[in-house]
Amino acid sequence: MVLGTSSGAGKSLMTAALCRVLRRRGEQPLPFKGQNMSNNAWVDQAGGEMAYSQALQAWAAGLEPCCAMNPVLLKPRGDSTSEVIHLGRAVGTARAEHYYRDWFRPGWAAIRAGLSELQAAHPGGRLVLEGAGSPVEVNLQARDLTNLRLAQFLRARCLLVADIERGGVFAQIVGTLALLSPVQRPLIRGLLINRFRGRRELFDEGRRWLERQTGVPVLGVMPWLEELFPPEDSLDLLGRGGPKAGAELEITVLRLPSISNFSDLDPLEAEPSVRLRWLRPGDPLGSPDAVILPGSKQTLGDLAALRRAGLDGDLRRYLDGGGHVFGLCGGLQLLGRELLDPEGLEGGDSASSGGAAGGIMRGLDLLPLRTVFGGAKALRQRRSRALWPQAGEGIAAGVSGDLELCGFELHRGHTTVLAPGPGALAADDGLGWWQPVSTRGGLVAGTYLHGVFESGPWRRLWLNRLRRRRRLPPLSLDQPHHSHQRDQLLERLADAFEAHVNLEPLLTP
Repeated sequence: MVLGTSSGAGKSLMTAALCRVLRRRGEQPLPFKGQNMSNNAWVDQAGGEMAYSQALQAWAAGLEPCCAMNPVLLKPRGDSTSEVIHLGRAVGTARAEHYYRDWFRPGWAAIRAGLSELQAAHPGGRLVLEGAGSPVEVNLQARDLTNLRLAQFLRARCLLVADIERGGVFAQIVGTLALLSPVQRPLIRGLLINRFRGRRELFDEGRRWLERQTGVPVLGVMPWLEELFPPEDSLDLLGRGGPKAGAELEITVLRLPSISNFSDLDPLEAEPSVRLRWLRPGDPLGSPDAVILPGSKQTLGDLAALRRAGLDGDLRRYLDGGGHVFGLCGGLQLLGRELLDPEGLEGGDSASSGGAAGGIMRGLDLLPLRTVFGGAKALRQRRSRALWPQAGEGIAAGVSGDLELCGFELHRGHTTVLAPGPGALAADDGLGWWQPVSTRGGLVAGTYLHGVFESGPWRRLWLNRLRRRRRLPPLSLDQPHHSHQRDQLLERLADAFEAHVNLEPLLTP
């Protein structure tokens, strides 16, 4: 089990690295996180919802992701409540102050069911568990679901990860160990110092001091890795989008207050010629080559935030100047003309969201779409033929019409086209409206398909459309699916892990 001295210590990536290393050694690692809190989700082949970080660990382990790997998922709604998902299905909503009172027993039952399902499917596998936050939050330990309760239940050998980049690494480790009970302390088999900058031998004295003071061996010192890996929660986006040598295009992503599924943008982040700029409501929009509205957990609440910041007017002016706006899932809904939320699912109210009589909310009105929220979520993996960019646009004639896109749907709400505008093109499979609208001089498009940018040829077609406006030469369309690049990153992560970490104390009973 990989535990951390705090949130953000690097547990998710270290767990992924451990899974890939064990796979290299001929074992079948089984990634598992009992409870995760994240709006960055994945939909498995059975249509179950799980955290994206466990999907990443599954790929590291050479497995198809399944929601048994993350049996309890909490999706924050931004008002001290979270949607509760057990074994891939939404089961209710919990307020923070009542969560452990109302959901502890059902959550523990879901965790045990997920464990049983995963082990039954892979009887020879080795569980590789990830903790959550800190394992010694003393006010929560009696109701701990996913850290030491699980470690004790499974008699797991635990690796404690501390982030030296944050400072105070000695206090992090010594304090964490001091707060463990005498029964729990022997579970910690080793320490891992993460994100160390400089030569490792500069930490030798610190390593010796930790081992003397704690009696626990330091199994490794992981260096600061310059590779860009998918973040688990949106706070990590604060450090992204900085200067990139060789970037020719700037694409602005609206960092919505309830942003979700931001891993959709990882393929663009990895493009050498693209710089992503993550824009908070209130920051100036500027004149980027494109603007992306990403997914949203609270579509109407985020619509209100955009309006308060004046971004609705900024987007219209941007389009008047020939700009390009693209909406993904919740972002597609925001771009529409009408939004109806009769059950109050999406965090809005008529006053703040531009409502009208009859409960109809006015969207950004950049696409002729109407979305009604309610009913069951759309949760399924999908394949779709790319209808846009179209052949004959001077981008790559004859290519886009044959492209098959794969990804998944994850949304509430049913969207219909009200009145297609000049040049509009609606998809016929419900995935949502490759819908170029050029009446204001710019272009607006969107889709419900999460993962659309993972298709290398389609991503390059879309980027080449932007490049043509800048009179830049087109990029090659000979690009593999982003999963190939992701796998190469996992290989390099595992290389670094093997070079800097001694796993033997964790593998020996």
